[in-house]
Amino acid sequence: MKRSGLITTKMGMTRLYDDAGVAHAVTVLSVGDCAVIGNRTMDKNGYVANVLGIREAKAKHVAKPQAIAAEKAGVKPYRKIVEFRVSDDCVIPVGTSLSASHFVAGQFVDVQATSKGKGFQGAMKRHNFGGKEATHGVLKAHRSLGGTGMREWPGRVLKGKKMSGQMGNETVTVQNLKVFGVDAAENLVFVEGAVPGCNGTFVLITDAIKKEHQDLPVPTATKESTETKSESVAE
Repeated sequence: MKRSGLITTKMGMTRLYDDAGVAHAVTVLSVGDCAVIGNRTMDKNGYVANVLGIREAKAKHVAKPQAIAAEKAGVKPYRKIVEFRVSDDCVIPVGTSLSASHFVAGQFVDVQATSKGKGFQGAMKRHNFGGKEATHGVLKAHRSLGGTGMREWPGRVLKGKKMSGQMGNETVTVQNLKVFGVDAAENLVFVEGAVPGCNGTFVLITDAIKKEHQDLPVPTATKESTETKSESVAE
């Protein structure tokens, strides 16, 4: 069984307490208006996947192919669109609004996002180099890179050499983060630990690929079913 993931928005970090009074640093991820806007089938596409979108947008604010595809599917265009490959029993109907209850407290997840861009950085910050000595003849080169090439052969800098350059602003995946809890009413997922990216970044969250899972909603817990369940409990 391979379930769909969710597209979320990073809201920031906070501190929550468990039943024993122990504080946990958690990242708050908002599911928002994440919904299924399409499906991929084995007969037509050669693979099975759910196409998800988040943050509704006007047609004039998205690319023309996306606007046309949304019109054909009978759904609204979304700012962020992602495909999640799933097994046959985890296909979610088009138009389904997804809920934070898709994940349960205690399970492990993998998160993926674009890390913060830090611009052009030196080797000490970018690769954790130790730097040169503060004395013994070292002059104006304390944070320099050091030697990078060879002599006559091969006479060049080898590809992959750790040097100064652009740092951050790349896709980063963090595995095996624990779900501390879920707020179905506000559609929030609380994940223990840090998640890549600045506040407002789109974060993809899926079931941890290296962990076994039990008692998860299949194919998902929809937003409508969660609201109905909450109303029945209140009564």
